[in-house]
Amino acid sequence: MARASTSLSVIVVVFLLLLNLALSSKTLKRDMKALNEIKALLGWRVVYSWVGDDPCGNGGLKPWSGVTCATVGDYRVVTGLEVYAVSIVGQFPTAVTNLLDLTGLDLHNNKLTGPIPPQIGRLKRLKILNLRWNKLQDVLPPEIGELKSLTHLYLSFNSFKGEIPKELASLPELRYLYLHENRFSGRIPAELGTLQNLRHLDVGRNHLVGTIRELIRIEGGFPSLRNLYLNNNYLTGGVPAQLANLTNLEILHLSYNKMAGIIPAGLAQIPRLTYLYLDHNQFTGRIPEAYYKHPYLKEMYIEGNAFKAGANPIGIHKALEVSDSDFAA
Repeated sequence: MARASTSLSVIVVVFLLLLNLALSSKTLKRDMKALNEIKALLGWRVVYSWVGDDPCGNGGLKPWSGVTCATVGDYRVVTGLEVYAVSIVGQFPTAVTNLLDLTGLDLHNNKLTGPIPPQIGRLKRLKILNLRWNKLQDVLPPEIGELKSLTHLYLSFNSFKGEIPKELASLPELRYLYLHENRFSGRIPAELGTLQNLRHLDVGRNHLVGTIRELIRIEGGFPSLRNLYLNNNYLTGGVPAQLANLTNLEILHLSYNKMAGIIPAGLAQIPRLTYLYLDHNQFTGRIPEAYYKHPYLKEMYIEGNAFKAGANPIGIHKALEVSDSDFAA
């Protein structure tokens, strides 16, 4: 009994020491300076809830809304910043790139303009970068390839242009890459196939050219890919039989391109292929019977092609909708 009481006392003492450390720790001046610079740029909808000078809170004041802090040694540092859907206007706040301990940055659904600054490459600990639904433009800086911890990259619904940088293939932890609804041009870099953890690649609704054969030319590429969205671009060529090597594929979205040729039977051997969108291209020939016998295939859209008589869709054609839950880890 005495031994149990002693153990409990030790736990309480340790807890109180940690609590005292957290309360007595000072926020790193670098982070305070950066957040106060950002505060000066933001509109009243955010500023009114950011009370005091310390974003991590002190003197009875709570941490600023949307700011997450952690204690590292004798200091508190900012590890997360979520300021979304508050109509922030102006250029991307460069001061953010001074928050070197950030693991999550979410500025989606605002009115940010201009380019992503090259200083973004300083955020070496960043895991999630969400900038979708803004008005950002220009080319993506190659320095984005320096974010080696990044797992989620959301840049959809902006006005980025130029080529998709091959430096994205330097992000070994990347799992989700959303680039749809921009103005990217050129070819999709085949180097993306070297990303061993990439599960979701969405480059739909851009101005991209090239062929799927070029995209998957690296042997053993895209080993973890589940969802591939290439729709609403200017892709040409056919559906190569080698695409069946992407054995984890569940969604293949090729609608509204300029692709042609026949649909290979081997694609129906992908075990968990569930959604196949081929509509509004220039495909010909017959649809192999194997697609109609696939145990998982729920939807196959084929209209707007030149298939021979007897080719039928699978499922009811409806618009694909992306909800916020689709952006979750």
